[in-house]
Amino acid sequence: MLDDTLLDDPRRLQDADAGGLLRAAALAGAQVRSTAEAAEEGGIGRLIGSERPRALVLLTRPGVGPAGAQLLAALLGPACPVPVVLADVVPGWVGALDVVIAHTDDPGDGVLAESVELATRRGARMVITAPETGPVAQAAAGRALLLPPRVPVPGGLGFARVLAAGLVTLASLGLLRTDLGALADELDREAERDHPMHESFVNPAKSLALRLADRTPLLWGLDHAATAVAAHGALALASFSGVVADVAGYPQAVIRPALHRAAINATSQADIFADPDDDEGVPPRVLLLAVRQGPVADAARRAASESLRGADVIAPAEEIVGDEALRAALLAVRFDLAALYLGLAAGRLGGPGIVSPVVL
Repeated sequence: MLDDTLLDDPRRLQDADAGGLLRAAALAGAQVRSTAEAAEEGGIGRLIGSERPRALVLLTRPGVGPAGAQLLAALLGPACPVPVVLADVVPGWVGALDVVIAHTDDPGDGVLAESVELATRRGARMVITAPETGPVAQAAAGRALLLPPRVPVPGGLGFARVLAAGLVTLASLGLLRTDLGALADELDREAERDHPMHESFVNPAKSLALRLADRTPLLWGLDHAATAVAAHGALALASFSGVVADVAGYPQAVIRPALHRAAINATSQADIFADPDDDEGVPPRVLLLAVRQGPVADAARRAASESLRGADVIAPAEEIVGDEALRAALLAVRFDLAALYLGLAAGRLGGPGIVSPVVL
């Protein structure tokens, strides 16, 4: 059972969060800054250069990497002048004209170590965010730009570092320009908005946690970047609150008739007086996520909102000014903190399945 009173009791929250997970999640801005600094000091301009690659390969190893890769691909969009390939391992055709970006929290990831060895042996330029010891680091030594964590956080809370490493690489290649300083500053402000001292009605992460309590979240993205963030949100909810969420782009969501009908029923004002005890299973909660701006994005949002009138629409563009990468990162961090608040209030954190954060 969810103890919602815990969320507005800072002392009890602190006691429940014995591992300091909330504090670790609030370090997203510091992750961005430290990663950018590490890339600069590691000589990204020299090792990666500015020459556009034949192909950009984004490796999707387990953890936060897949959603990070999806987001990078979404930010580049169809107008990207080079092919973008998402793969679990380095493709057999990789060569000296290609750039590879990879992430792992597992220093013993043998599959990634083999991919690093293959890619670097063939002369591909490579950027890896990974621990500084183990087979992956050994394979990268002297042949790839390795960015170990300077701000250590538990597994599952390193999305900001993955995104920052990708963005700094894309900037070096001239494929996408992002103000990482502004992004880091906004993530700091988001951490402050979501601080445990702030009560639920003014704390976006706590409010989101309460909206998701005792529900099955349907995280439906209204654009590709939002769908990538939804995938990260589902990972955070599963990791820290034990909640299973559905993830889909809205066009995909609406062609699944049974679930779409359940979503319409759940958001219908006609059911406002329905007895929840009469329903079977856990009722869904529809969250429409929007990152992109512009006429096409606005039209998609209006259409979805008319179909699902009671759905929650989460659109960071209404709250802050910034580019797509900034808005997506803010939303990802909010999901991290919401998942942690939900897990703490439900008593699901602190067991053997949770990795304790590194003491800073």
